[in-house]
Amino acid sequence: MTFPWKIQLFAGLSDRFGSPVIHIETETSSMTVADLKQLLADRFPEQADLVRISFVACNQTYASDDTVIQASDELAVLPPVSGGEPEDSDSEAATPEHASADGRYVITKHPITSDEVLAKVIVPEHGATIAFVGTTREWTMGQRTVRLEYEAYAPMAVRTMEQIGAELNERWPGTHTAISHRIGVVAIAETSVVIAVSSPHRDACYEASRYAIERLKQIVPIWKKEIWEDGSEWKGHQLGSPWNPIDSLSN
Repeated sequence: MTFPWKIQLFAGLSDRFGSPVIHIETETSSMTVADLKQLLADRFPEQADLVRISFVACNQTYASDDTVIQASDELAVLPPVSGGEPEDSDSEAATPEHASADGRYVITKHPITSDEVLAKVIVPEHGATIAFVGTTREWTMGQRTVRLEYEAYAPMAVRTMEQIGAELNERWPGTHTAISHRIGVVAIAETSVVIAVSSPHRDACYEASRYAIERLKQIVPIWKKEIWEDGSEWKGHQLGSPWNPIDSLSN
C-alpha cells in the first residue's frame, strides 16, 4: 500500500521545479519534516541545495525538522520569507482575495488604499492612528525596477498576519491592527502593502506600527520578484543570515 503526498511550492521553488505542486507516493503515511526534505532532495537532486535551505509548513504553520507530518496534512515547502508569481499559476496565490473572518487581514490581487485599511482600525476611544504604506520603488542601488511580482501562501499569510495583530495587542493593550497585502503584479509607485495601527496614545501607536512591519518581514509567507530591464530575481527575507522563521515565532 502506498500513500499519496501533495506538497505546495512557492516563489523560486515553483520556478525551479516547474510546478506549484509536487505529488509523490511513499510506503509510509507519516514522516518527520527532515525526512520529507531528504526525500525531496534524493528524488530531485538538482534542487537539493534549495530544498535544504527552505522551510516546511504543516497545516499553515511553520514546522521544525523533528515535527511528525502526515500524508493527509496540508503541506508546503517555502523559500525564505518576505518578499511573484506568473499569472498562469494555479497555486493558492492565484485566488483573487483571502481575508480573515473579521476582514482586517487581507491578501488580494486588487489595488489597495490606505483609507480603506485605516477605516478598519479607527475607533472613538483611540486618539492615534498610523498607516505604513509600502510602494514599488523604481531605482535600487543604480538598478531600474520595471515592476514587482508578489506571491503568497495566502491562507497561511492571513493566519500569520492575525498572529501579528495578537502580538501587538499583547504588547500594547487595546491596539487595533489591519494589514492588506497585494499579490501579483505591482507597478512602479503602486501600493503593495498597507499596515494600519490605532491605539489610545501616539507613542504606543508608533512603536506598534514599526513592530508590525518588521514582523511581517519575518514570518508572513510572502515573496517578491524584482523585474528589471535586463532580468529578474526573487528576493528573500533580507534580514541577514542565518535566519529561521521558526525561531522568530517565539519573539
